[in-house]
Amino acid sequence: MNYQSFLIKYSEIGLKGKNRYKFEDALVSNIRNSLKEWGDTFRVYKEQERIYIDSNKDFNDIYDRVIVRLQKVFGISSISPIKKIKFTNDYKNLSVEVIKFIKEVYGTENHFTFKVKTRRVNKDFPMHSDDVSAELGHDILEECSNLKVDVHNPDVRIFVEIRNHVNIYSERIIGPGGLPVGTSGKGMLLLSGGIDSPVAGYMIAKRGVVIEAIYFHAPPYTSDRAKQKVIDLAKIVSNYAGHIKLHIINFTDIQLAIYEKCPHDELTIIMRRYMMRIAEKIANMDDCLSLITGESIGQVASQTVESLRTTNEVCSLPVFRPLIGFDKEEIINISKKIETFETSILPYEDCCTIFVAKHPVTKPNLTRIYKSEEKLKDCIDELVIKAIDEREEIVC
Repeated sequence: MNYQSFLIKYSEIGLKGKNRYKFEDALVSNIRNSLKEWGDTFRVYKEQERIYIDSNKDFNDIYDRVIVRLQKVFGISSISPIKKIKFTNDYKNLSVEVIKFIKEVYGTENHFTFKVKTRRVNKDFPMHSDDVSAELGHDILEECSNLKVDVHNPDVRIFVEIRNHVNIYSERIIGPGGLPVGTSGKGMLLLSGGIDSPVAGYMIAKRGVVIEAIYFHAPPYTSDRAKQKVIDLAKIVSNYAGHIKLHIINFTDIQLAIYEKCPHDELTIIMRRYMMRIAEKIANMDDCLSLITGESIGQVASQTVESLRTTNEVCSLPVFRPLIGFDKEEIINISKKIETFETSILPYEDCCTIFVAKHPVTKPNLTRIYKSEEKLKDCIDELVIKAIDEREEIVC
């Protein structure tokens, strides 16, 4: 069948009460942006608690690509290709159209069980929803001898929505859920070339947060391939999160100062604290309301509860850690689902893995950390300002 429309449903947005229209408008805008590759082929609009995508031309040749694109738009709970017909209060016309739909989609030879589910929103239609379903089931059986009714576990569910027009459909393609990006402020993601941080960005974007990202590069200890790897990860996450502004910080001089002046067992923690400081400064410049990291309790030395407390201590913005209770296998599964895994495991080291102590402290003492950071006071402020001022910005 040559479909001309999609019905887009949402779930969580429906709970937003008087503010629901703001979330609907954001979702409509994000859907339009996701489909702009195809110019004016599609019209996206909302009507009676539903969002529709209508086409002004046949789009069978791009159907699969459109579905894949829509499955990356947060806020969508399901996508249904539909047959839309004009509303009339004539049951006989409705019956003819539903039977025609079944024959066009499923043919006349296939044997399967079915159930009809009707929702009557337009009360000008003279029959109640259950009565419409029962009558349609009867007419389908009369017209299609190869079919049987099963109201408990049917092979196919036929949905009929009687509104200002009538929607007829039988397929519900699962969307990504969540909230539309842009409805929950903006956050700064500390993005590395590893597996965890891209997943963290994806998960926070799913809650409606616009993502910016910051990457700490350390040439010549890290290569341009490592930098490109992070850019590529940001581009993959942007398929879900929308365009991501990526700040690339040259962290080499700061790392070398810490390496030269601070105890080596505290290197990772102190470097992490300066990354958080810099990330927060840039976040404040760009009106971000939070920092986002891919940390998980106990995964490495810098992610023990004591270490997390020590890094948190330098921040006034909230730090979101969506992976905090996940184990590595769970994180890897999500990274494979969103297609960041293969890029993340490319063998190009980022700056976090260059200056690693043989025996890093796992329970840092804040008083000792303060004393160690005092050794940097003659140079660190200038180095931080220089790193921020000379940052590279890329829109992915």
